[in-house]
Amino acid sequence: MKKLVLLLFIGLFTAFSPKKITWVAIGDSITYLNDHPNETGNRITKGYMSRIVEQRPDIEYINQGHNGWTSVRIAEQIEKLGLVKADVYSIFLGTNDWWGGKALGTLADYQGNTGTNTVYGAFRIIIDKLKSLNPDAKIILITPMQRVDFVYIANMKNNAYGSYRAKKDQELSQFADAIISIAKLENYPVVDLYHHKKLHLAKLVHFKRLKDPQTGAYRNYPYPDFIDVPFNPETDEYPYPLEAIDMTYDGLHPSDKGYEVITKSLMKIMKKL
Repeated sequence: MKKLVLLLFIGLFTAFSPKKITWVAIGDSITYLNDHPNETGNRITKGYMSRIVEQRPDIEYINQGHNGWTSVRIAEQIEKLGLVKADVYSIFLGTNDWWGGKALGTLADYQGNTGTNTVYGAFRIIIDKLKSLNPDAKIILITPMQRVDFVYIANMKNNAYGSYRAKKDQELSQFADAIISIAKLENYPVVDLYHHKKLHLAKLVHFKRLKDPQTGAYRNYPYPDFIDVPFNPETDEYPYPLEAIDMTYDGLHPSDKGYEVITKSLMKIMKKL
């Protein structure tokens, strides 16, 4: 009798337990670092996926973040990534396409499925793959964040200027607007980080510590004063000490504070699942 009661209890518990929601997060290093805080010099504790799951334990995520990858490369490798059927997919790409000088193209490239020669075409390939895995899945698009001068904490020779300047005659804002236009066409929810008031250029770091060209002494330059102040990765100190961290810890990648802003923006959509 006790065994029967136990089996009935287990059956009822299983029947009324909420179904797990599977979420595949596709992205670049901003997504990848969620599970690799050691690669930030432990300047972060967790990324946006872990923070979402803390608030929604019925969601389980799969990290498909790829360091340094563009949407074009994701599209080119789409059949090799091991993507699985999921209830929710998010796509958080674009910043590396901009810096890498990938041709943005036009919405017609997306509509015409013209291939990986443009970012618009690459997004079509990615989204078509997700639709083939689960036509009923929710797809969320996330625009790239603005960025100031990036200096990789593990190798200062890996650095890049910020989105205050065009790269190959393209503005990062154009890539954000492209993602917004795809979301509008497909009627997908979009998390617009590029235009988020808390993620504007002046709020990404408190300062960049550089040598004053006149005196040779280190100074803390706030944005935009550090633009065009020389930085030599061979001889200079890392320009973003801990006290420089604001919404990013290195000019590009979110800090815990930045990840929390992303989480709150994304949670507005996730809470509706």
